[in-house]
Amino acid sequence: MNDSTLLHELIARTADRTPQAPALTAGSQTLTYAELQQAVAACAGGLLELGLQRGERVAIYLEKRFETVIASFGAPAAGCVFVPLNPLLKAEQVAYILRDCNVRALITSSERLPALTGALAVCHDLRHVVVTGNAPLPPAGGPLAHLTWDHLLATAPRSGHRVIDTDMAAILYTSGSTGKPKGVVLSHRNMVAGAKSVASYLGNTPDDSLLAALPLSFDAGFSQLTTAFHSGARVVLLNYLLPRDVLRALERERITGLTAVPPLYIQLAQLEWPAGIAGHLRYFANTGGRMPRETLGALRQRLPGSRPFLMYGLTEAFRSTFLPPEEVDRRPDSIGKAIPNAEILVLREDGTPCAPNEPGELVHRGALVGLGYWNDPEKTAERYRPLPAHAPGREPGLVLPEIAVFSGDTVRMDEDGFLYFIGRRDEMMKTSGYRVSPTEVEEILYATRQVGECVAFGVDHPALGQAIQVIATPPPGGILDVGELLAECRLRMPAYMVPAHIDVRDGPLPRNPNGKIDRKALSSEWIAHLEAAGKTPGESAGDSAGDRTGEAA
Repeated sequence: MNDSTLLHELIARTADRTPQAPALTAGSQTLTYAELQQAVAACAGGLLELGLQRGERVAIYLEKRFETVIASFGAPAAGCVFVPLNPLLKAEQVAYILRDCNVRALITSSERLPALTGALAVCHDLRHVVVTGNAPLPPAGGPLAHLTWDHLLATAPRSGHRVIDTDMAAILYTSGSTGKPKGVVLSHRNMVAGAKSVASYLGNTPDDSLLAALPLSFDAGFSQLTTAFHSGARVVLLNYLLPRDVLRALERERITGLTAVPPLYIQLAQLEWPAGIAGHLRYFANTGGRMPRETLGALRQRLPGSRPFLMYGLTEAFRSTFLPPEEVDRRPDSIGKAIPNAEILVLREDGTPCAPNEPGELVHRGALVGLGYWNDPEKTAERYRPLPAHAPGREPGLVLPEIAVFSGDTVRMDEDGFLYFIGRRDEMMKTSGYRVSPTEVEEILYATRQVGECVAFGVDHPALGQAIQVIATPPPGGILDVGELLAECRLRMPAYMVPAHIDVRDGPLPRNPNGKIDRKALSSEWIAHLEAAGKTPGESAGDSAGDRTGEAA
């Protein structure tokens, strides 16, 4: 039995039981659990040798490769906190996160380092840069000490700082409805409990091979590692450019479990599948938005023996609900019920439980509730709140408050306890499986100095979930060249954040009573205009959206 309580113990316990079992595959190479555990211990020893203290942050800015996984578990093994950075982020966004959570050490590659050099100069807490690859290190001098990955791992293993399961293990950055991304702080307990819960309902075993197709900076992407290592299964790391690369990996590696987001499944459903995949793919799981029924039907036709799991999750609570495969035909629009060891409530604004089919806010309680947003008491107080005294599970004699995650999502629960997603209360956009803040898009557009005013909002799109629509005015005394603006966006934004369509208007844009640009009115006007023209939002926003491939698609 796996008795892990700390994140890195997921690997260590399995290595004790089955040291020669395959743990991690990247390309043509595979590490056994014994080899992976040895590397994790060496990484922890190297970080301690650098003088890192308990709870200090270690950022990882790499694509999916052995070093990414080793560092993600090596930092917690040292008693530190790992901060996975989406490899699609640009240097300015990387620097913002490094400053925001006071990162002490950065692990990146020799290929990525040159683009970061200028940005790292403003990261005043950063002291160490660990570089993978064989390129020469920058010359010594200045506040940053550079060393190679091999040098880091050459240090003798040593015991890490003492930590317990309620201590920080990771900070995962996710977009908020306003401004810059927020760092969701997760404890060892959050991540280990999540691994055990997800592995239990997916039925993961040591015979499984799971494909890591999602970014490891996602909660759902990192969950592929934790569920596999808890179960003694193998993880195959995949950095793909085209959806067909995913099919090739499924076939080549005889994958038994695939978790992905709707835009990828939509693309996969349009391809011809190698016949052999259906013989070994035991399940496929969806997260990051609702999968269209047509896509789900096409996948089930290609994979008649594979079990579909439709899931819903919050980074703030790691995982939340799933729909059992046997319910998919009866309730294809449902997000299911709470995962094991979690409770999902539907509450009114006054904190009382909603009646069956009455819309209310989804509230998550239990072992997976995170530790709040890093260094942001205001946003933490909005999302992480004490459960009302009369909420289910709260008996009158309990004196201490229990903190739950109030999701901001409106759902309803039917008479049988199954949940259905209705919508979000805030203005977040969900595109290609990513949550994107309209304010962050607008801030980058303003930074180009090519717009006077602008507003961003999401419109429904058949492949992306939502496409990002922008309405902008020319800068004072100038003109707005959409092609040049989009080219600048591609330099400053990850691909998934680049607007699919930019509509140029004469200013000023309409305001609401508070004097702010009226995003809601402009969005409604835009959709009404399309409907009057006999078009769907997806048709208008398809200009650049259809060209996206790889993990941003």
